[in-house]
Amino acid sequence: MFEPAPRKRQKPLVNNLSTLFRKYPFWLSLLAGGLSATGFAPLGLWPISLLALALWMAIVDSLESRKAAFLSGWLFGLGHFVVGLNWIAKAFTFQAAMPEWLGYIAVVLLSLYLAVYPALTALGAWALGRGRPIVFVLAFAGFWIITEWLRSWVFSGFIWNPLGVIAVDEMHALSARSIGTYGLSGLVIGIAGLVGSAVGGMIALKWRIIVRRAFDLVIVALGVLALAVVGSGEDLPSSGKQPNITIVQPNIGQQDKWQAGYEEQNLAKLAGLTLRKDDAPRILFWPEAAIPDYLETGYPRRYYYGRPPEMIRAQLASLMKPEDVLVLGALKLEFDETGAPDDRRAIGARNSVFAMDADQNLLGRYDKSHLVPYGEYLPMRPLLSAIGLSRLAPGDFDFWPGPGPQSLDLGALGKAGLQVCYEIIFSGQVVDLKNRPDFIFNPSNDAWFGSWGPPQHLAQAQLRAIEEGLPVIRSTPTGISAVITSKGKVVESIPMGQAGRIDTKLPSAESPTIFARYGNVLPLGLALLLLICAIAIRLRAR
Repeated sequence: MFEPAPRKRQKPLVNNLSTLFRKYPFWLSLLAGGLSATGFAPLGLWPISLLALALWMAIVDSLESRKAAFLSGWLFGLGHFVVGLNWIAKAFTFQAAMPEWLGYIAVVLLSLYLAVYPALTALGAWALGRGRPIVFVLAFAGFWIITEWLRSWVFSGFIWNPLGVIAVDEMHALSARSIGTYGLSGLVIGIAGLVGSAVGGMIALKWRIIVRRAFDLVIVALGVLALAVVGSGEDLPSSGKQPNITIVQPNIGQQDKWQAGYEEQNLAKLAGLTLRKDDAPRILFWPEAAIPDYLETGYPRRYYYGRPPEMIRAQLASLMKPEDVLVLGALKLEFDETGAPDDRRAIGARNSVFAMDADQNLLGRYDKSHLVPYGEYLPMRPLLSAIGLSRLAPGDFDFWPGPGPQSLDLGALGKAGLQVCYEIIFSGQVVDLKNRPDFIFNPSNDAWFGSWGPPQHLAQAQLRAIEEGLPVIRSTPTGISAVITSKGKVVESIPMGQAGRIDTKLPSAESPTIFARYGNVLPLGLALLLLICAIAIRLRAR
């Protein structure tokens, strides 16, 4: 990527950098990976991310073999994911009741796998564009889009912190309305590559390179602006409802959530924050798994633990006015249908969201579709239980997945799209296309995400709002609960570790964005275009 001057005109700094790249390419790749993750929340140091990406791309371009390029990408990915996903170590202590140091081992093991995707990007870009700056940058951006998309679904997918998230606040990410998050990630890579090439020109005092890269950056900036304009070209309010809403954050820690004897105390916290301030109809939003009780009737009596659903519904309805709707997280059980009704045995559960009116009627239910492996279900449970790993997903049975994105009809208050907890991170998979909602409700339990996880989760929810042109409402037990507009702006929020409520109007929805209509076909099409351009430029140069 760097284009050093002829040897006789090289400056000491150029020689020093060349020596560093030649002697320590892999250590520098690991360091660049760690620094690149500082652009994510809560640090938000996106200029450092761009420079780290530029450094890594320059290293890959300087390597002499495919094996070295792949290893450089893998080490970069290792540093990138270990730093960005450090919060998982804290989650491990809650889910598996294990020491935090063991959680960091889990972070490293996960990162060893996730690092394969940047490694594939580096290998592809090196093979196609090594020594040809523009070809290299185009190929790098195209391959990054493809591998990030692959990371969203291979082995059920884990796409936490796509690179485009660093652009949410600082660059406003409006281009995601047309090319989605993965396309935005490709633009970040492209900008980093051009910045690195320009910096290389300045180091070598080659003004021709500096001017050329500055011109390239202007073209990229104009392209991003055009994508943003195209993406927002139909920025018109939809006919969606704008009812009054109340979001509740009870500040119930994970250690207290499922403790026996805490049911009434926790319900009292939720109830106290839900008390009416006026008589206007409203939607009440409570977090994921807000209550441990079952709301559906018909289970064998022993599963209600002396708290029948009729009693629980009556308690909830007492907090509501006649036209209110309460949307809350609760569990649903699935039973073996053989035997007498009261002898049936629970064989599965669903992480669900229920809507209930003031007459205690259940208006609908959404079952979480994208479950967390080793958190909500244990792959190969008989085998892993036999070797003592059942603690990773405690219980006698697993959660079962729901059918996918659905919209719940809340009557006069509109339609709610539902995405439970980390489901919201999957770009292009959050809305029922045949029954478009007026907003997305993302109840979550971020109490076990440490200090880095919740702000990262919020940033990814902002991108879903931008992509879909829909407001996103978040309610969590300990934060960050928030109201996000259809342009991704957080207009109200409750910080981590505080109890509180938000009373406001639901932000308006917009007409479906281009991305909302066509989904990830668009970023994949962009990736294909970038790779075609890279190949065409390379062939023309020959």
